[in-house]
Amino acid sequence: MVTVSISQVREHSAKILPPRALWVPFPFGLPLGHAGDVEQQRRVLACAFDLLLEPSGPVLRDLAGAEDDEERGAPVQASEVAQTGTSPQDVAMELLLMRQHHERWQGRGGRTTVGLTRIPPRRFRGVVRFLEAFADGSDADMAERPADVEPQLWIRWCVDDLKALYVEGRLSMVPEETADAAARWLWGETALGDLIRRVARRMESSADPPMRAAAYGIAR
Repeated sequence: MVTVSISQVREHSAKILPPRALWVPFPFGLPLGHAGDVEQQRRVLACAFDLLLEPSGPVLRDLAGAEDDEERGAPVQASEVAQTGTSPQDVAMELLLMRQHHERWQGRGGRTTVGLTRIPPRRFRGVVRFLEAFADGSDADMAERPADVEPQLWIRWCVDDLKALYVEGRLSMVPEETADAAARWLWGETALGDLIRRVARRMESSADPPMRAAAYGIAR
């Protein structure tokens, strides 16, 4: 049976290598393009059906004209951003500043996705110290981690809470900035971005398969 899939995260398809895949640059939930844009949807389907003419796979092709589309399906990942080398060295001090910006963001009615760990942002300094100890090779843990939450999942929650606080705080600093630009700032210019990379490397080098598996996506 010949199959064709539509991919919104190119790096996933490049890793999995399905028989035939078409990458599209649209936001999640819109694999065929925007509702009501018949021309765009026909272009996606035509490119997908063209893959059926390939005699064998795996084949991964970008949507024709995708280089002209301003949107993208997945946010910028760490692997796409070169570090500037000018970020502060103390994540905890940087966090204090970003927490103030985040409070301004919420004070202006901004919604937040911070809250996976259920640790209040005013206590995130402890989260940072936990991640630093883990990245340095310690068997670190936190009393706040629920007994039914595995360590690798807890690490992901901690990282996600910190990333959310930073990105939302950045919106308070530069309201007109795009999501891609904010992600490039996070990975390229902050001490947190460097710390998360270190955490990911420690997880990837673990002898524990679940820990290694959980590393994927933290700082790709």
